[in-house]
Amino acid sequence: KPLLIAGGGVLYSGASRTLAAFAEAHDVPVAETQAGKSSIAASHPLAVGSVGVTGTSAANALAEEADVILAVGTRLQDFTTGSWALFKNPDRRFIGLNVQVFDATKHRALPLVADAKAGLEELSANLAGWRAGKGWREKAESGRTAWLEEAGRFTGRTNTVPPSDAQVVGASGGLPGELHKHWQAERPFGYHLEYGYSCMGYEIAGGIGVKMALPERDVVVLVGDGSYLMMNSEIATSVLIGAKLTIVVLDNRGYGCITRLQMATGSERFNNLFVDTRHAALPDIDFRAHAESLGAIAERVTTIDELEAALDRARGNDRTTVIVIETDPFVTTEAGGHWWDVAVPEVSERRAVEAARSAYETALPDQRLGD
Repeated sequence: KPLLIAGGGVLYSGASRTLAAFAEAHDVPVAETQAGKSSIAASHPLAVGSVGVTGTSAANALAEEADVILAVGTRLQDFTTGSWALFKNPDRRFIGLNVQVFDATKHRALPLVADAKAGLEELSANLAGWRAGKGWREKAESGRTAWLEEAGRFTGRTNTVPPSDAQVVGASGGLPGELHKHWQAERPFGYHLEYGYSCMGYEIAGGIGVKMALPERDVVVLVGDGSYLMMNSEIATSVLIGAKLTIVVLDNRGYGCITRLQMATGSERFNNLFVDTRHAALPDIDFRAHAESLGAIAERVTTIDELEAALDRARGNDRTTVIVIETDPFVTTEAGGHWWDVAVPEVSERRAVEAARSAYETALPDQRLGD
């Protein structure tokens, strides 16, 4: 019952075809980290999607049962491993295929120190004729089908105003967790997200870098209003150097992601949405006008239909286009995902915090930091 976890090293090595060939030759399902997303075509029958805290139900179900985890070009960080509570098979073994000895040996993995492409090729040659146990591929494919049907409930077309981040992702292309679960990348480097250190403000500058590296591609940047306010001046740079981007700003009037995390740990909402701050007046920021002042073409839309039409217009524009859409800060994809080790106070007067602490303590014993 092997599972291959594809990290960013697969993309850096140019190993996407090798990865697909390995999966097909040995009936090994492939899950992807944030950095490894787009390593394998989303439509491939053995692609089970994102893994870990922001993972699909298909990938995480296999991870719980897998007896061999082949970690290729990944750091096996906290989100990927569900805070080391995701892999539940008591007899599981990790194989770390990585150019870095430190990453190849994490959590007592059997190290295979090699480039992703060369390592997969040699490993496949030595496994010639071997395939995973009977029914494992069928389990992966049925899980993938069930996940795509479930995900469609969150990303499907809607007339709801404001839409959710997931519905915007379904139309345009919100953000780390929703993209990891829902974005259907069909070719290498069809997805890029800096998640190693949660670098807010990276998005637009990162988009310029992608456009410089792949000038023939249309580059769509999704950014929340909070991150936009941290670093938006690269819009002017993109116009200056002719690095045309389509930037979709999801305006939920604050930091919706952190608000949801506060609520999930039993806390009262505090200081992340504008409405929850101490304020003299609530700001009403005109992101469209601001983007225009930096030289971009800009418009504000309300519905998913309007967003799709604006995206079509942006393709024909001669420079960077910014599309602003208001989103609901509270709606998120409930399906998929996994527990994350975010500590909750032991003592509180709030019953919601006490309940969250109890759930936290119940989950802790599932962590397994070494084999």
